[in-house]
Amino acid sequence: MIRAVGLALAALLLAPPATGAPPEKVRSAALRDEVIYHIFFRSFRDSNGDRIGDLKGLTRSLDDIKALGVTSLLLTPLQPSPYYHNYFATDFEGIDPAYGTMDDYFAFVRAAHARGLKVYLDEEFQYVAEGHPWLTASRGRPGAKFGPYILYNRPKTNEEPEPFLAVPAWPGYDGRWIGISMVNLKSPAVRDYFTRLLVHWTDPHGDGSLRDGVDGFRIDHMMDDLDNKHRQTNLFADFWAPIFASVRARNPAARIIAEQADWGAGDAWLIKGGADLVFAFPLRFALEKMDKVAIVKALDASGSSPEGKGRILFLENHDMDRFMSVVGGDGRKARIGAALTLLMRGTPSIYYGQELGMRGRIDPRVKSDGAHIGLREAYRWTADLDAPGSAIWYRNDAMAWANRFNRSDDGVSLAEERSRPDSLYVFYRRLLTLRAARVELRQGDQQLLCADTTAAVCVLRSLGDRRALILANTGAVPVKPALAGLPTGWVDLLDGDRVIDPGSITLPAFGVRVIGSP
Repeated sequence: MIRAVGLALAALLLAPPATGAPPEKVRSAALRDEVIYHIFFRSFRDSNGDRIGDLKGLTRSLDDIKALGVTSLLLTPLQPSPYYHNYFATDFEGIDPAYGTMDDYFAFVRAAHARGLKVYLDEEFQYVAEGHPWLTASRGRPGAKFGPYILYNRPKTNEEPEPFLAVPAWPGYDGRWIGISMVNLKSPAVRDYFTRLLVHWTDPHGDGSLRDGVDGFRIDHMMDDLDNKHRQTNLFADFWAPIFASVRARNPAARIIAEQADWGAGDAWLIKGGADLVFAFPLRFALEKMDKVAIVKALDASGSSPEGKGRILFLENHDMDRFMSVVGGDGRKARIGAALTLLMRGTPSIYYGQELGMRGRIDPRVKSDGAHIGLREAYRWTADLDAPGSAIWYRNDAMAWANRFNRSDDGVSLAEERSRPDSLYVFYRRLLTLRAARVELRQGDQQLLCADTTAAVCVLRSLGDRRALILANTGAVPVKPALAGLPTGWVDLLDGDRVIDPGSITLPAFGVRVIGSP
């Protein structure tokens, strides 16, 4: 259903905007104070017994999320779509009915804000799925109102919409083939529509209170030349910049997170694209290989960003194999990954269930979006995968269910791990508690030590007289880090505040230590 955002929404742009953008240094510091929790929405928590994650289920889970030590929530799209992941929308303004109502949505935002949690929405504007009114109301109809909104290959007759990645229809996990068409981002009407839309989600009541508004957006698959077709170019300046400017005019503290489409370093998205944050893909790839040289190089790059900008340090997302599967179930390597993302300079992100050690891989045998279900399985609230609240919506897919990675009584659940001192979940909480308590782990400088041929990665975080040293052995044999010349008087931050001499430390195979000033 298209509502064209309407007069009330259009009037939002006429309301007095917030003024006085914060200084860039203040903005950089605020970014580094955050810890994002990234949720694949359909799989998080069910409240009504239909096995689909929903808004009421998420709202009831906020205290558990907050207890982990995160500050912000990033949700995959909520909008209606024929695809289970809700990318490729049929209505940019609505809420998927399986997730609840608009009232449920606002109740969730208010509840998150009441707990001090920011909310980021994932948006993908570049395409629409079959069934979107822009497409159905204009295809084959010359002069139709929404004709300019779709990138038609024969614009005089509104025929042949340009398909996503040159494929006319894409298979869903449920067996349906669904067309996906490119939106005409060069149309001023399209740019104005999305400007009004994002300002609306930022300030739904148009009164400047921001009380039910989100705190920013993730832009999926952001590009300057959409899909490198050379048909929609200079999008950073012509499309994204005006939209971002309007969002920031309404809320100067709003964050724009860009998923750089090339999965590279992302500098252009920060400098030319106007994003506040990009993803540190090179660090994730380096940690996957446990390659010291690549890790050090990636840490050096991810720790340095233009003033007011930053990088999101992550191990997992909804498009990549879960890290515990990548490292073959080795909890030692999972702890290295946690330490070298959560305690480094940048903005950490945790993909739901990562803190439990949930497993999952892309299935190359499946030729549909069902190939990614393994990365998006139900969050493990209890040992019993069938327990109430478990969002096992994929149970009706025989292949996905038969080959599921996470099963009842596998020891990987919040109920089992939060009371077990040696669990991965407890390790995550300890790291996040340290990060919150020690300012140098959020705001401090980052210096890479141990520049030798051993497998030891040594990172010094310091701010004034505060210092912390993170040590990780990325190799399969014990190693003594080269730490001669450091001052004395360190304490072990993960093991009872024992006084420690850095020069005496030997790391076991794939071992992690964190020490700091008292």
